[in-house]
Amino acid sequence: MASDLETSKQEPASTLTLSSIPQKRAIDEVHSPARPSPLNPDVKFADPPSQTDDDGQASRLKPGRVKKETLKKREAKGDSIPPTPDPKAAAKETEQSESSPLRYKLAPPKLSDFEPPRGPVLTQHHEAIMRNGDAVEFFETSDHVANKKNFRYTHCIADPQFPSMIYYRQTEPEPFGPRFSFEDAASHIFFDKTARTVTTDRGFRMARANVAVREGRWYWECKITQGVRPPPPGETKPDGGKHVRMGWARREASLDAPVGFDAYSYGIRDVAGEKVHMSRPKEFFPAGEGICEGDVIGLEIQLPSERLQRKIMAGQYHPAVDAADEPPRPTAEGPNIVRDRVPIRFKAHTYFEKIEYHTTRELEDLMHPSPSTAASANSHPPHPTHSTPALRTLPNSYIKVYKNGVLMGTPFENLLGFLPPASRPMPQVGAREGLDDGMLGYYPAVSIFRGGAAEVNFGPNFWYPPPDLDVVSTEPQRKTLRGVADRYKEQVAEDVVYDIIDEVDFWMQDGGHDSVLGGANVKTEAVNLAPGREEIKELVEDD
Repeated sequence: MASDLETSKQEPASTLTLSSIPQKRAIDEVHSPARPSPLNPDVKFADPPSQTDDDGQASRLKPGRVKKETLKKREAKGDSIPPTPDPKAAAKETEQSESSPLRYKLAPPKLSDFEPPRGPVLTQHHEAIMRNGDAVEFFETSDHVANKKNFRYTHCIADPQFPSMIYYRQTEPEPFGPRFSFEDAASHIFFDKTARTVTTDRGFRMARANVAVREGRWYWECKITQGVRPPPPGETKPDGGKHVRMGWARREASLDAPVGFDAYSYGIRDVAGEKVHMSRPKEFFPAGEGICEGDVIGLEIQLPSERLQRKIMAGQYHPAVDAADEPPRPTAEGPNIVRDRVPIRFKAHTYFEKIEYHTTRELEDLMHPSPSTAASANSHPPHPTHSTPALRTLPNSYIKVYKNGVLMGTPFENLLGFLPPASRPMPQVGAREGLDDGMLGYYPAVSIFRGGAAEVNFGPNFWYPPPDLDVVSTEPQRKTLRGVADRYKEQVAEDVVYDIIDEVDFWMQDGGHDSVLGGANVKTEAVNLAPGREEIKELVEDD
């Protein structure tokens, strides 16, 4: 026994090399001890790879986690963004510049597209005898498109001077001048031949003018030709049944509702002369005074400069600094107007089709507040620095109302802003947010009810011109009160300028060469075209 123990003590212990031990993974030599250990004498140290401070820090950092938005935030945004991100959205943004309109590769225009546009077909509907004894013929319009289904339409004509724009530019049919728009009116509205008097035999229907105001002071008049009649002698209740409302409305305002129905319009009600906004009538005229047949209602609006409005929508407005709203320098850069539109045909007419701006969830919640939005940021009243762009107001903006030349007061102040991102299109193919097409603003609007009729006067010869109305100045300032007819002339000039800018932009995209058939012979693969349209669409009328 003793000899065995001595023998076992004298036997050297078997040593195992590091390489002979089975390993699950290769040993990281970088993390080996600084000095060799008796347990691993065979380890060989290698020089560690050179590593910069930035690479070392990057290797130690873990990839950041993307924080998902809560359900409440997603519901507050509504339909403004899809529930899941579009993987192609980033590619589309890089392909198409935000400063240029979408471009379509279309077939060459027809010879009929070069002819001047024609207005709608007018079919006599009825003749009405006005309060002064005059007879007015009203006509039903047909064979024209109407702004509906999230699209807006304007007349266009083919012009050989615009080859890069596929030859088409904007135009207008007769009757020329400021008037009600045939395309921007509800169904069952009847017009006179001048398109300045409207009526209906149905419930409330709205018609908007073909001119929008975006900044400055503007004035127009509305005469009640058929409406509430003064009470007979010995009575206090007026003889009603026919009603008229008038005011200012944005493009998102519903045409099948009276002015002041939603947050996109401000109206004056003939009954008791009440002011209406978001369907909430409030007292405005003195007690016992309303609006009857023969009365002329003047409406004045004041809006701050577009420069200030864009600062408000960009979240850069400071009341202490921007209160003066000084005019910009003559050399200041102008706003970027982008008009995504494509020509279509409808019954021998050619129109530009554009995706219309749509109502937003924020203003719907403002009109119909719910308990779920009471604790959110949208619960705060609208103001210029609101966190939500749609709820930002325009400082020093107002609407004044006159009755037969007498100032009745200022029913509305701090009007809601309309420039993007306050106005957004309906999410669909081809729609791009944050773009201004140059026609956003407040439009003169009239709504009539069951036989009510109204005639508008956009100037320059007003029935009751305000005392500070400027009708002779050749260089009016922004704070000068002017007739809407002057704004119409400016709008026509702006359309011409924007058409020329788009033509030059597309011409430069083609390399600045002479183009044939819209640049088809000189386009390269670098020119980006909008998807989904290779021919002019023929629009079908819906019943």
